[in-house]
Amino acid sequence: MNRENDQDATAAATAPDSSTAGPSPTGALSRLIQDALDTGKSLRDLGKAAIDPKTGAKISWQYFQKLVKNPPASAPNPTQIGAIAAALGKSEQRIKEAAAEQWLDYRATELAGYGGTARIILGHLGGMTEQEQKRWLAMIEADERSRRED
Repeated sequence: MNRENDQDATAAATAPDSSTAGPSPTGALSRLIQDALDTGKSLRDLGKAAIDPKTGAKISWQYFQKLVKNPPASAPNPTQIGAIAAALGKSEQRIKEAAAEQWLDYRATELAGYGGTARIILGHLGGMTEQEQKRWLAMIEADERSRRED
């Protein structure tokens, strides 16, 4: 049997074209750090500015590198959050939200422009069963109709 007649012959597989591969998934905090690097800051610049204002604790530029290239299994602790916020010029709340998204797959949502009363109402509704929520929705819609009719 010669090679030309061999039905079982297989061709060598080619390596995938890396230029067509999509971007690797990056966590929210890693993206914030990469954004700072993309604007011209260096890892060393971030390390110099990374001082938690509450405790004075510092984190190294290597920690920023790790967060971007190979994030650790656990999220930064509160002191590290403060230092990262200082280095990036962002609020601690923004850094906490990014860390929660990256490590917990939790996306924080906020109602801007509403007072505490609206948040209390939403928290109350969130704890209700679907049937109870429908009842409240019907009451709110009835109130809206009556206001339009007046």
